[in-house]
Amino acid sequence: MKENGLEHLKRSARICRRTKETEITLAINLDGKGNASVCTGIGFFDHMLESFARHGFFDLEAEVKGDLHVDSHHTVEDTGIVLGTAIKEALGDKKGIRRYGSMALPMDETLVLCALDLSGRPYFVYDVNFHSDRIGGFDTQMVKEFFYAVSYGCGMNLHIRELSGENDHHIAEAVFKAFAKALDEASGMDGRIDTVLSTKGSLA
Repeated sequence: MKENGLEHLKRSARICRRTKETEITLAINLDGKGNASVCTGIGFFDHMLESFARHGFFDLEAEVKGDLHVDSHHTVEDTGIVLGTAIKEALGDKKGIRRYGSMALPMDETLVLCALDLSGRPYFVYDVNFHSDRIGGFDTQMVKEFFYAVSYGCGMNLHIRELSGENDHHIAEAVFKAFAKALDEASGMDGRIDTVLSTKGSLA
């Protein structure tokens, strides 16, 4: 992975995770311009992560090597764990962030709702139905596993619901884009918030 200084920016993080199943290096800048350099070995998954970066205005680098000779599960799930952990680290103490974000995102016949709370407490609700097992070389079951891993890696309350949809490519892409827009809103700064948006005084 090219070193481009993302780890030196204020709201950024670089995470490395190595197991017997995967080797992942991922960097994110929450205050980016939507630039992405992604290589997971799964073409459609690369496309989804690039869409997430572009539509959330996050700069993202991800180099992932996984046991794809087995299947895509470890590669996609572990990438979700690392992305969630990187988002959590980049948010820091969460002072000044809006905390909540939501988006109802249309893509042709598809409409997907994503709402999230950067509360520090993980919870995941998912209601999305695909019509086929695969999109290209990507297992559609792994969309749920990916976002579950992101939610628990970051400590966010994440709800994703498909309100309408027929084309599986559209459904998956709308899910990733809706998540990007909701996260961009929730992680954005609000000048009216001088500490954290919580009566407890902490988001952890």
